[in-house]
Amino acid sequence: MAKFPKMVSAVLRYLVFSLAFAILFYALFALFFSTAEESRLARENRLYASMFKEMSEREELIEDVIDGLVEKDGSIYETLFSAKAPSLDNVTAAEIIADSDSLSESFYLASAETTAGKVLEKAASVDRRFADIFALLSSRADSIPPLTRPLENLSYVQTGASVGQKHNPVHGLELRHDGLDLIAPQGTPVYAAANGVVCSVTRTHRGLGNTVEIDHGNGYKTRYCLLGDVFTSRGKHVKQGQRIGTVGITPSVSAPHLHYEVYRDSVVLDPVNHLFASITPEEYSKLLYLSASTTQAMD
Repeated sequence: MAKFPKMVSAVLRYLVFSLAFAILFYALFALFFSTAEESRLARENRLYASMFKEMSEREELIEDVIDGLVEKDGSIYETLFSAKAPSLDNVTAAEIIADSDSLSESFYLASAETTAGKVLEKAASVDRRFADIFALLSSRADSIPPLTRPLENLSYVQTGASVGQKHNPVHGLELRHDGLDLIAPQGTPVYAAANGVVCSVTRTHRGLGNTVEIDHGNGYKTRYCLLGDVFTSRGKHVKQGQRIGTVGITPSVSAPHLHYEVYRDSVVLDPVNHLFASITPEEYSKLLYLSASTTQAMD
């Protein structure tokens, strides 16, 4: 019976020795030899390392290009309008308040109450205006003014000066500007803003250059000035979105653009107010800001 414990002890020592040897053998094998999966992963790691370096260099190059474009755009804007390009990243009152931790609770409550009162007042005003619009549409006493853009894919960055007293680059004076300047390359198609009849076509190299005027009924008219080619004539019926000409340039303007005007019973209207339905709200807000802040006309 004394031999049995000795036999068990020998077997256990053998198993422990075998297990230790197997672990050591595997460790040495893994150290000097790689499996197919490990080799594949190692190759991928080396590839990613080389790609990371290349992508980092490209990222730096792209950042430099973007910085250059921003600087170039600012330079072009300053050349055209004799003013620095306005910033669109305006800080709101909410952001200013959020940055301050010294205001009392009563201030926030009073501010919220005042703001809520103004919002309710505005909402009531909007309700009244909608009621007037619905009554007007129901009576058919008026027509909806032109709402589509005269240039396809119009972006806010193409916006120049709108209606008002603007600096005239030709005369060097503050003069009345009766339209909206929309910057575009020569040859860009110009489209009718709404259905109507062409009431006049002027062809000249002076002033506002080639001009097409369209009567949309109920007193509404639009004028498209500084055209290059003209594809319509007086008395022609045109459809909304129909091409009527192309953007041109005359010797008296600083760069090719469309000078776009809107009238109601011979009263000058701001064309900006008739573009909101054909562009996104974000684009429209930026377009509105640029048209109002640009102090120099292009014609």
